[in-house]
Amino acid sequence: MTKPILSLLLVVALAAVCLAQSEATLFQKPTVNQTHIVFVYAGDLWSVPRAGGDARRLTTGVGTETDPYFSPDGTQIAFTGEYDGNVDVYVVPATGGVPKRLTYHPGADVAAGWTPDGKRVLFSSARNSYAGFVRLFTIGLDGGGLPEEVPLPSGERGVFSPDATRIAYEPLNQWQPEWKRYYGGQQDVIWIAKLSDSTIEKLPRKGGNDRFPMWVGDKVYFLSDRDERYALYSYDVKTKRVDLLAKDSVFDIKTASAWSGDAKSSATIAFEQFGTIHLFDLKTNKAQKVNIRVAADQLAVRPRFERVGQRIFNSHISPTGARAVFEARGEIITVPAEKGDPRNLTNTPGVMERDPAWSPDGKWISYFSEESGEYALHLRDQKGEGEVKKFALPPTFYASPTWSPDSKKFAFTDKKLQLWYLEIDKGQPVKVDANPIGFNEDVMDPVWSPDSKWITYTKQLPNLLRAVFVYSLETSKTHQLTDAMGDARYPAFDRSGKYLYFTTSTNLGPSISFADLSGFGNQPTRSVYAIVLRNDLPSPLAPESDEEKVTEEKKDAAKEGQGDAAKPATPPAGAGTPPAAGAAPPAKKDEPTRIDLDGIDQRIIALPIPNRNYRGLVAGKANVIYILEQPAAATAPGFTVQKYDLEKRKLDKAIDGVTSFELSANGEKALYRQGFGSWVIGSTATLGAPMPPGAPGGPSMLKTADMEVRVDPKIEWRQMYNEAWRNERDFFYDKNLHGLNLEEMRKRYEPYVEAVAHRSDLTYLFTDMLNQLTVGHMFIGGGDQQRPNFVPGGLLGADYKIENGRYRFSQVYNGENWNPNLRAPLTQPGVNVKAGEYLLAVGGRELRATDNLYSFFESKAGKQVLLKVGPNPDGSNSREVTVVPVGNEQGLRYLAWIEGNRRKVDQLSGGKLAYLHMPDTANGGYTSFNRYFFAQTNKNGVLIDERFNQGGLLADYVVQLLGRQQLSNIHYREGGQDVPVPAGAIYGPKAMLINEMAGSGGDAMPWYFKKSKLGPLVGKRTWGGLIASFRPPPLMDGGGHTAPDAAIYGLDGEWEVENAGVAPDIEVEFDPALWRQGRDPQLERAVEYLLDELKKNPPKQYKRPAFPNYFKNTTPAPAGQGGRGNER
Repeated sequence: MTKPILSLLLVVALAAVCLAQSEATLFQKPTVNQTHIVFVYAGDLWSVPRAGGDARRLTTGVGTETDPYFSPDGTQIAFTGEYDGNVDVYVVPATGGVPKRLTYHPGADVAAGWTPDGKRVLFSSARNSYAGFVRLFTIGLDGGGLPEEVPLPSGERGVFSPDATRIAYEPLNQWQPEWKRYYGGQQDVIWIAKLSDSTIEKLPRKGGNDRFPMWVGDKVYFLSDRDERYALYSYDVKTKRVDLLAKDSVFDIKTASAWSGDAKSSATIAFEQFGTIHLFDLKTNKAQKVNIRVAADQLAVRPRFERVGQRIFNSHISPTGARAVFEARGEIITVPAEKGDPRNLTNTPGVMERDPAWSPDGKWISYFSEESGEYALHLRDQKGEGEVKKFALPPTFYASPTWSPDSKKFAFTDKKLQLWYLEIDKGQPVKVDANPIGFNEDVMDPVWSPDSKWITYTKQLPNLLRAVFVYSLETSKTHQLTDAMGDARYPAFDRSGKYLYFTTSTNLGPSISFADLSGFGNQPTRSVYAIVLRNDLPSPLAPESDEEKVTEEKKDAAKEGQGDAAKPATPPAGAGTPPAAGAAPPAKKDEPTRIDLDGIDQRIIALPIPNRNYRGLVAGKANVIYILEQPAAATAPGFTVQKYDLEKRKLDKAIDGVTSFELSANGEKALYRQGFGSWVIGSTATLGAPMPPGAPGGPSMLKTADMEVRVDPKIEWRQMYNEAWRNERDFFYDKNLHGLNLEEMRKRYEPYVEAVAHRSDLTYLFTDMLNQLTVGHMFIGGGDQQRPNFVPGGLLGADYKIENGRYRFSQVYNGENWNPNLRAPLTQPGVNVKAGEYLLAVGGRELRATDNLYSFFESKAGKQVLLKVGPNPDGSNSREVTVVPVGNEQGLRYLAWIEGNRRKVDQLSGGKLAYLHMPDTANGGYTSFNRYFFAQTNKNGVLIDERFNQGGLLADYVVQLLGRQQLSNIHYREGGQDVPVPAGAIYGPKAMLINEMAGSGGDAMPWYFKKSKLGPLVGKRTWGGLIASFRPPPLMDGGGHTAPDAAIYGLDGEWEVENAGVAPDIEVEFDPALWRQGRDPQLERAVEYLLDELKKNPPKQYKRPAFPNYFKNTTPAPAGQGGRGNER
């Protein structure tokens, strides 16, 4: 056997050349034939001669066309497109023409190459995946029949050997493929598999990522970052030698494809070195940059007017409810309740303006603007007239703008969870306080007192619970009003200035941290309280008692004099109704809010409001509050708004399904939105009453659909470029950005902004530059680009094969038909389609083997479809059934996989072992664990399978339950089985299956399992992305990116898992050859370990003690005597 030879990277072969970057372009994913290069730019495919020059657009479809591959003869191009709303494989002549669609499955099908004879296109798809991974398939150029599956358990990209007997392929599909300097379990590798038996040969490597295999002659060329930056390498399949061919010191070589050469052209590799195209001649081993010009009408860069009613991000109401103000696509727009039109106050296409708020006197609208390059506070006249007042702030991100009732001051928070206020006349921000913990949930949100002299807010304590604080502007001091024994949130001053309301939970405990899975099932509830702020006021809930009034004798007015007779019988106009007993009298206009701190804990009273899951509280008019409740069994988004009248001591439901709710400054109007429908301004007096919009006194539906702004994409893209860097500076968990020089990197990539011609180009730019931070969970996407109408294709939940010129069901997947998420169309009552039957017709159309099955189900998901099925290919003895196809059948395939694994473990272990799979560490994993673990606690050991775990929360709950120790047993008189304590446990040996496609929370769970010494990890190293994935506020066009702002480290002071993953104790490759034989080598090895452990340490059998007999030494009393026996 020839030994692998790996050439030293520092001793570069003669073929290695240094590549230079000149002018900025964003040309991507090149493919080459005899005469031309085809590449991706501006969401389309372009063709240019190999010598360079003017490029010609090949495709113009709505959506994005990408992943081009020339056919072996160079006459056709396979590519990925979304013309019909779905991601599918297409082919188009190299000279241009109408693309032909080849695939119709509703899942994403991605072009990956060709077979050597040019008769079939290679593509990747998750169509038959049970856990989100992809496999490789080929399909003929007519698009008919079933795609042929390449006999491998998984694969993202591949290339066939010239004789089509082998394939060099990438077995893994990375979650974050552009993660630079990545060392976790999903490092790309290249394997060479024999198609006859699926045995593999691994390309030699000592680390790094290998990708984009290209097979020319006896060499497999590929890209690798094994020397930090992606470069071009070759692997000789005969000598096993790896050589470095081309690299750059600044930018990665990102993609590449090869032309094998012909009589008129030499073998060539076209590669993309971040935005520029190069040709590498395999004969001369020299690379040359291709100078390309693109001169075309780029529709995506044209300025335009756009409706932005569906782009609202922040909203506020005017003081009397006459208008509302919105933030939409970086503009501040007011909309009237009834008369008039929307009004754009800012008109700044290239400047992000955020979070507007209306001053209570109606004069000003405030917002945060990054016009200067950093966010500052701007005040603009409510009509948009006159000069803008601008107040500089310390550089960071700001939110929660709140005006004081006197309209002279302004409070707000920042990204650092600091609370500030600013007096308009003075113009200098004053820091009030800061939260000691970095998680932003219901902390530091300011609420003003009626006299504008106090600010109340909640802040976390060292025990992670929140307390209510107040800050005095007069003394510049803060005071804690509530203790640490409950979680207090949502403080609000009563408009009278006499009370401060808040909510408290005393059962938050298990869910005290958002990150812990142990709190997932906990449903905390809250009670509502009021603090009587002054020590000379009675309780608003003072005892009341109805008493009979004594009728007094009327006096004779003539005798008593006219003075008394002249007194008015009723209060003078404007005096109002006297307050009820215990209720606060209306505050005088200038009466200050007085807070007597001494003994204030004894003036906290519980309001007679049911204990529920409240998520907000807002003070209305004096003695009225509105409470936002999260319904316990909500099936639709939104809160229930409850109105409590302190004077009447009455709670009433105001309105359901509210996703946004705010009161006007005078308390008479509310701006709200139900679900994701229209925005409405309604009277608080009739809130929730059955009055349609437009009725007299009824709510007003705002014309947000008429909100329109001018969009200038080129200016927007530059603004978003700068904001993306600023977001990382302000939100990234490490203020030193992993050592990255932000300003230097910003300048390096800045020239490429000018080359952006489509939102997909900007995403490409962001993906490369932000991944310089070398961090997991760096996800980029979304944004403003035109998409085709989505056509939802239907699926039957089955596998097929072609026999006798027909489609035949080879497997029909069972579901849980009582579960809407696991409905199996073919096993519904009355349908009962079985494996072995033929699918003969769909919707009255005859279905033949030459047809594309999935094309018959376009636009059929969720709709009734008539099928003709039967036992014979000629249609004899057939029947018609009506089914409702599903849009995604992965859930059915997943159910079949885990049930198959459970049966296999049961069979291999003779019924001794339990098996359960956790698809994630969120709702799915929590539900699966509770369902399968407790149902198998009669087993002697357990195999926990967390392969393909998609993460979520930190699985402390799972590890704690697995680590339970038996404490005792319970014996019952009846029945022969005693019960262990705790009962919900498996006390025998445990093992956990892991693989490369488990990460995030799926990294933490095996890490904790290992730290707790519960058993071995079996399989392959996990992803290595143990960091919190939070997103800064959306970018101007609605797109976004993450800026991970929390990371998890171990107790030894090391970042043990991030960018490393969790290594197995017993490493087992998922061998494709064994998989092809129907085996699961990882599962089998884990069962082998557990059975061996059971053999070494059989389950303990605990002896039940003899029942006590306290009378065994007692002498029976003589007959007729009632002795008591021996006394103790």
